[in-house]
Amino acid sequence: MISLRATLKASLVVGIILSSLAVSPRSSGDDQTLQQKLEAKYAITKPTDDKTDIVTAGAILILQKDKLIMYPTTTQVPPQNVYKDGKLSTGAYGVHDKAQKFGSLIGHPLPSQAQTTTRYFVTGEKFWVTHIDCLSDGVVFTLFTDAISDVRYYSTLKFVYPHGVTLNADQVLTMVGEVLKVQPDDNADSGGDANKQDQQAAPADNQQAAPAPDPAPAAPPATVEIGQTIDQVVAILGQPDKILNLGPKQIYVYKDLKVTFVKGKVTDAQ
Repeated sequence: MISLRATLKASLVVGIILSSLAVSPRSSGDDQTLQQKLEAKYAITKPTDDKTDIVTAGAILILQKDKLIMYPTTTQVPPQNVYKDGKLSTGAYGVHDKAQKFGSLIGHPLPSQAQTTTRYFVTGEKFWVTHIDCLSDGVVFTLFTDAISDVRYYSTLKFVYPHGVTLNADQVLTMVGEVLKVQPDDNADSGGDANKQDQQAAPADNQQAAPAPDPAPAAPPATVEIGQTIDQVVAILGQPDKILNLGPKQIYVYKDLKVTFVKGKVTDAQ
C-alpha cells in the first residue's frame, strides 16, 4: 500500500513540474529591457537602512485600485499583494488580517507574535517604490509610504502574467499602469507654450496696446518653525542638498540653510 506521505510527495513534484510548464520563459535580454523601462518610468526611491526616512526621492505613485494591504516598516516581513486578471487581492495576508480581527472580536486573539497592525490603502493614496524585481511569472514592486501618524508602511505588489503567456515590456507597463500611476512633475514643461507668441497676431499700428496689468503681490517667504516635522519642512523647502544622520539627530543641509531635527522635529534652523 502506498503511504500518504509518498502520495503527497508525488503530488508536490507533479505540481512543481506543471507550474514550471505553465510559465513561458523570458530571456535575460528581455528581463534587462523590462527592468530598464520599469525603472525609467517608476523611478526608485532610496530609504534609510532602518526605513524611517527617505535618502533619495523617486517617483510618487498614485494607487488606482482599492484595498492594498500594508504593514508598518517595523515588522520583519512586508505583506504581498497580487494583481492578476485585472483584480487586486491580498491573498493569505488578508485572510490573516481577518482571522486576527475575528479572534479579537470573540475574545481569543492570535498569539502576540502574530499580532500585526495593518492598513488598507485605497484609490488616490500615494507612496513610493523602493525596489522592482522582474521574475519569470511576473514583476514585484516593493512599496514604501510617507509617515502616517508617525508610522511608515510597506508591502510588495506582484503583477502576475496571464497563464501561459509571455508579455513584452510595453504590455507589462500597461498592466502595471492599471494599478500604479506616476504623479506628474509639477515643474515639468506642459508643452506648447514656446509657440504661443508665434500664434498670436501682432496688434495693428493704429491700435493702442492695452496697459500692462499690475504685478501680483509677492508671495510671503517660506517659514520654517521649531517643532515642524521633516515632511512639513520638505514640503516648504523641497529636498535638501545633503542629509547628515547623527543617530536621533538629523541635519538637512540646503544652499543657504541648515535645519536640525531631533526625533523628527525641528529644533534649530540657521
